[in-house]
Amino acid sequence: MNLSFRALALSASFLMTVQTAAAQPAKDMPASAPSDQTAWTILEDLTTEVGQRLAGSPREAAARDWAVARLKALGFANVRSEPFTITAFVRGAETARLTAPYPQPLHITALGNSVPTPKGGLTAEMVYFPSLDALKAAPAGSLSGKIAYIDNQMRAYQDGSGYGPYGNARRQGAAIASTKGALATVIRSAGTDHNRDPHTGGTNFPAGTKAIPAGAVSAPDADLIARIAARGKPMTVALVLEGYPQPNAPSGNVIADLPGRDPSLPPILLGCHLDSWDLGTGAIDDGAGCAIITAAALRAQQDGKTLRTIRLLWAGSEELGGFGGEAYAKAHAGEPHALAMESDSGADRVWRVQLGLAESNKAVADKVSAALAPLGIVKGQGKPQGGTDVEPIIAAQKLAVIDLDQDATRYFDLHHTPDDTLDKVDPAQLEQNVAAWTAVLKVVANEAGPLSGAN
Repeated sequence: MNLSFRALALSASFLMTVQTAAAQPAKDMPASAPSDQTAWTILEDLTTEVGQRLAGSPREAAARDWAVARLKALGFANVRSEPFTITAFVRGAETARLTAPYPQPLHITALGNSVPTPKGGLTAEMVYFPSLDALKAAPAGSLSGKIAYIDNQMRAYQDGSGYGPYGNARRQGAAIASTKGALATVIRSAGTDHNRDPHTGGTNFPAGTKAIPAGAVSAPDADLIARIAARGKPMTVALVLEGYPQPNAPSGNVIADLPGRDPSLPPILLGCHLDSWDLGTGAIDDGAGCAIITAAALRAQQDGKTLRTIRLLWAGSEELGGFGGEAYAKAHAGEPHALAMESDSGADRVWRVQLGLAESNKAVADKVSAALAPLGIVKGQGKPQGGTDVEPIIAAQKLAVIDLDQDATRYFDLHHTPDDTLDKVDPAQLEQNVAAWTAVLKVVANEAGPLSGAN
């Protein structure tokens, strides 16, 4: 290409780029943004001013202080932090590399509740299992002196249903491998992406089970391991995971009320969790949930108080085992509640409602469905669960439950990874969530009659 012509072309291209960029609205202030920016502002400020909020860490404590101040400023009443202690997880150095048959670096992250590898790490044969069931079938003692590897490829679904069965490799795999003599466990990340970012998350060691180091590798590294395993050659891995459990760490819940006109009626409980994993900034998991329920509660009372009080539970330490929900249920066991809901599936649009109301509340259920229909939200036939942070109080008091199911197609691309950051949130979809929650609250928080859970 002629240099002068090329320079002219580049100049024209640059001008077009500048003009196009100037015509595009900023992502955090879309042209279609609603006048009420409460949800976006909460989410932006939380992820910017606090950032990651690992349970039991100083950043989770900072988040509680931040939340109390923000909720008071927004006009909520009875705002307070309710402390409890947990066994936290402190992340340390984490590296992995295949040393045989083909030297390859692996991108790995430790799982919560993992114990550290010996000083200097460990190098051992890594035994490939194509699934958690294959590991379960391994003979007792067969993994003595070895590292178990669990392959477990999750698929994306709108309802996120793959996370239950495929997530079990993360939740249960290390404990099962430990009972068979394994020195450590490595899993394919519980996620649906193809990025070289591993997904963290908690693993569990039941009482009497020896805790071992446990980590997750990224999807491309998992594919590499599977290809090598298919060649039938023994694998050896060098593993360093220096994270460790820390007993008696401080955590807590943040509670806030919007009082209703009739304080004698049991309140509507809205849940989210304030803690997050430490690889990202907890934007979709679960800063968005806290932003959504808070903005919706305020909007439901925009034209005057609702009949019932609306209570927010910004729970602590959900990620390490749902300890915030358990602490709330214990602390508030003597207080009646009417209905519970939770937002903890990201920030993409609500597409389905699941109603857990008694037959005697059919009229209320019909009103909720009708209020959501203009937003394109369909009525499902499944049984709502509520979510980890409200499930304990639901079970204890047999509460009515409503689930507003978000589109989870891309949620597990981001879940528990460094990519859980503010730029992944679409402001228009965040607003649709707030609108959906507001529509539901305007029905249930103004219902004078008893609200009961389905049998």
